[in-house]
This record gives sequence, C-alpha cells and structure tokens, in this order.
Amino acid sequence: MIPHVLPTYNRADLAFERGEGTWAITADGTRYLDLGAGIAVNALGHANPDLVAALTEQAGKIWHVSNLYHIPQQEKLADLLVENTFADTAFITNSGTEAAELAIKMVRKYWDHKGDPDRHEILTFEGAFHGRSTGAIAASGAEKMVKGFGPLMPGFRHLPWGDMEALKAAITNRTAAVMLEPVQGEGGIRPLPDADLRLIRALCDQTGALLVLDEVQSGMGRTGKLFAHEYAGIAPDIMMVAKGIGGGFPLGAVLATEQAAAGMVAGTHGSTYGGNPLACAVGARVMEIVTQPEFLSEVNRKAGLFRQKLEGLVAAHPEVFELVRGQGLMLGLKCKVAPADLVRAGYAEQVLTVAAADNTLRLLPPLTISDAEISEAVARLDRAAGRLDV
Repeated sequence: MIPHVLPTYNRADLAFERGEGTWAITADGTRYLDLGAGIAVNALGHANPDLVAALTEQAGKIWHVSNLYHIPQQEKLADLLVENTFADTAFITNSGTEAAELAIKMVRKYWDHKGDPDRHEILTFEGAFHGRSTGAIAASGAEKMVKGFGPLMPGFRHLPWGDMEALKAAITNRTAAVMLEPVQGEGGIRPLPDADLRLIRALCDQTGALLVLDEVQSGMGRTGKLFAHEYAGIAPDIMMVAKGIGGGFPLGAVLATEQAAAGMVAGTHGSTYGGNPLACAVGARVMEIVTQPEFLSEVNRKAGLFRQKLEGLVAAHPEVFELVRGQGLMLGLKCKVAPADLVRAGYAEQVLTVAAADNTLRLLPPLTISDAEISEAVARLDRAAGRLDV
C-alpha cells in the first residue's frame, strides 16, 4: 500500500525531535552534527534564539492577512533587501521554486511589455537546478527531473556548464535572458569563475538580454558575501532568493531592477501566503544579522579553516576523495566513491551531509558553526571515510 506521505523521497531512517545550533537531536537524545542545515536553509542554526524571539513575538500578534492589504513586516523585509542589493523592488514568495516561476514570468512579461512578446528564449546551463515546478524543470532540462512530465514548457535552450564559447554562439539579440546559479548546488558545488560571470553580464548588455541569477542556495551569506555574484563585481537584472533567507521558516523572494520589473503591474502575479507576517518577521531578522560586516567576516574566516582541514581529509583518504571545491561555507567534496555511501557512513558517525551530482558530497553547515564544531565535523568525516577506504 502507498504510504500516507507520498513516497517521492528515499528518506533516511532518522527523525529529529529538536535542534540546538549546529546539532540535530533525536527523541532518544542522540546528537548529530548537522553539516546539511536542511540543505542550506538553517543558515543561523537550529532554534536560533533571535529567530525564535522574532517568530514568537509576531505569532502573538497576527499570522496572516493576505496581500489584499499592506503588510508592514513584508515592507520591512523588502526595504532591507533593496537597501542591501542591486534591486529596486522585491516580491516575497514561500519558496525558491515559486521564486523561479516568477523570475521566468518576469522575463516573458518584460519583453511583452516592450512590445516583443516573441522574444522568449532563456539560456540555461547543464547541471542547473531551479526547483521542481513544470517551469523550473524545463529550465534545467535534466532527464531525472523531466522524464514523464512532458510536454515541457517551451522557450529554454540548455548549454554545457561553464562553456563560454557555447554561450557566445547561442546568445543573440533575440535572446530573452540568461539564467544561472553563480555556484551550482545540486549540480555539485561548482562555482562559475568570476571572469565568466563578468563575460555573461557583458554579453547580456550587448544583446539586451536580461541576466537572471538563482542564488537560492548560494545567497544569504553562504559564500562569505551576502550574495555570490558580488565577488565578480556584477549585478543581475533579476535574482531568486530562498533557503537561508528564512532561517528555516518557508520564505523566498524575487529581486529585480525597476526596468526588469516594469511589466509586473497589478494583477500580473500574486500569492495567498507569500509575504505573510510570520515569515517576513523572521526574514527581516535574518537579514539584520547576516548583513553585519562582522558576521560575513566570520563566515569567511571559518570557511578558510574548514577548507584547510578538508584538504587534509582529502589527502588522508585518496581512495575516497578527489578534491575540495566551493566558496565560503558552500563546500563540496568531489568523491571517488558514491556520495550516497558517504552520507550513510556519516550516519554511523552522527554527522549529516548531503549528496549532489557530479559525484559530490555537499557540506552546508549553519553559518554559525564554531571552530570546535568544524574540527569535530572533520574528525567525524574522517571516520566515515575510513569505513569506505579500500
């Protein structure tokens, strides 16, 4: 018989009752060092007291009113997003998938608004992950996501990841947009070089195409800057945000310039729950914390320490690991064994990690992880790898 919970996940035989910072704790008190953070969601750790306070205070006031009315908490979050980014405006969503859907709609509406509705092709890259909706899977084009769900939304062309020559050949003055992740997450923690991001921005400028960045996984301080594209010194026209922005509460956003959003007038998009007071109260507190220069400086310092120790781990297990890659605390261990085997070996050592494509193990700890926890994490990964050494 089919389970009451639709069986679309191969779930581990684990359940957690509570969390404390970097630790997820089962009902019997077993503590797991969480290097997955709910897939880069719990950016400030489990049960962060600042976020608990923000949520509790708002929960005692009002939870939901809908977007038929002004929502002060939503306006505060939008103000913080605009003040700290390239954007002129923001639409608050419940998830990254919803953000991707709006980003695609915004591109198409932009060209329709300019009187060129047939200009709708969006260029994307192999290995991309933009969510699980029909539009988002069409954007990625990966067989494992699209098989059985056709016919797919048209208007996407998929290019080899990181192939700038292919992009130069594909982009024209009929291209609507280029959409990509500055650091691929599901694709295997693959950062796009800064020079490539600058070239993509220049090609978009030359052809008039919009640049759409998906920073759902790489944003909110994950790479040591508020958003990963800042390293390249460029700015997108549209950007998707989610995961860490809510610190564990479902929340996302689409940020855009005034020009890119010009077609999105009243009635062109909506959300019943998006931008609700509970989510936005938490999101505003997250923004206040992660935008502090000292916070991002600490992320970079800890990232350097973690990476140094991971390089030693790779050297100690040459039959298991190939290399370390990534940026900030968005790190990947390229493996010579199946990453899923390492994930399972980690369970035995009470450490949580996340598998990804390109034979990569993702390490996405809370940005608040301590130096001692970094050392403990590497020790547990060392023991997990030892279980697989041949």
